[in-house]
Amino acid sequence: MTEERRRNLPSVEVLTRLVRLRLEELRADPPAVIDVEAEADRLAAQAKVLGEGRLRPVINATGVVLQTNLGRSPLSAEALSAVADLGRGYVDLEYDLVPGRRGERATRLGAPLAALLGVPGMVVNNNAASLLLCLFTLARGREVVVSRGELVEIGGSFRLPDVMKLSGARLVEVGTTNRTRVADYAEAITPRTALLLKVHASNFKVVGFTAAAATSELVALGRDRGIPVLEDLGSGALLETGGGGLGHEPTVQESLAAGVDLVCFSGDKLLGGPQAGIIAGREDLVGRLRRSPLYRALRPDKMTLAALQATLAAYLRDTPTTELPLWRMLRTTAEETHARATAWQARLSGVAGCEVIEVESPVGGGSLPEQVLRGSGLALRPAGRTSADRLALRLRTGDPAVVGRVFGGRVVLDPRTVAPEQDEDLVRAVRAAAG
Repeated sequence: MTEERRRNLPSVEVLTRLVRLRLEELRADPPAVIDVEAEADRLAAQAKVLGEGRLRPVINATGVVLQTNLGRSPLSAEALSAVADLGRGYVDLEYDLVPGRRGERATRLGAPLAALLGVPGMVVNNNAASLLLCLFTLARGREVVVSRGELVEIGGSFRLPDVMKLSGARLVEVGTTNRTRVADYAEAITPRTALLLKVHASNFKVVGFTAAAATSELVALGRDRGIPVLEDLGSGALLETGGGGLGHEPTVQESLAAGVDLVCFSGDKLLGGPQAGIIAGREDLVGRLRRSPLYRALRPDKMTLAALQATLAAYLRDTPTTELPLWRMLRTTAEETHARATAWQARLSGVAGCEVIEVESPVGGGSLPEQVLRGSGLALRPAGRTSADRLALRLRTGDPAVVGRVFGGRVVLDPRTVAPEQDEDLVRAVRAAAG
């Protein structure tokens, strides 16, 4: 343990309290057998986290590119540089430098979004906030028609009906779980209908006897009845995902080309930037959202805007596949992962139980459900009495922290989501944990 980490340990009093709390938990729900060594590892790890008192960098060796629990998309070098440059001083966040007076944060990134998408856009702090702002501003006290098959639940038990309830809009469900036609929407329209809502099922699939109204059909219905169509795309792909074993994910450009009035999507999923929600579409509707009183509670900070601006700049330069880590990982070939896993194995020759195996990795973050990226990983079989769970715990609480996947009695490390410059740290962490 480094001197710095030793200094960061909690006091003896705090450590004693942690032990007592754990003993109370074990007495309340006693296991059949108590693994004393595992309990000691657990308490030591908890003490380290408490003592450091901050978020820790993690080597993501799970192979899940958009690992929500690990912060989803890693930022590009340009985005990190922008955050560092603008974070250390003052910026023209809400100040217009030319006339020398107050500016509008809501219009920030309007130019790059318009250049990329051909319509006005704005940014809030995440995509759930995008949907909440749209519903609150455009449909509060009125009705929103949506298919039963699109009433999704995202991570953390966060459900679309709950968002709609918070917004003050009234949910009108149409169709069935597996089949909804445009006629179902048409029959549900009343004088109180404010929006037709389509939600991309980005984190699940309904297969078999299914039917769904096409976006273009909803647009035609909306125009005929004078009702705006809002589409929540979730993942926010601006590039075609097909190839490399992946299927097609609907893009923002496709949604706008179909004629939707507003589309909202994430900044930290398939866009490859920071956590943010982006709304784009009709100028009059975007203008209403910018003036909404709720926007102030949902607006992004200068760090998010800086990182997102740098991310969008990669698309404007037509270089996202080389600049953004997300797209480099998605397009890493199976052969490349095999070569790196084999190199790890060679460097860990003294560690027993290292084997290169085939792996399948989901994209994660609710994107491209049931689709996997095929490649190779390094499987670690613990020696002696050490279990795979204990080895995984040692890796997670080491310095640096390494998070892998546990299955088949082994800890599997996937090179797809490990940056090449992290290889040295990963090998060192594995040696320390296995030793």
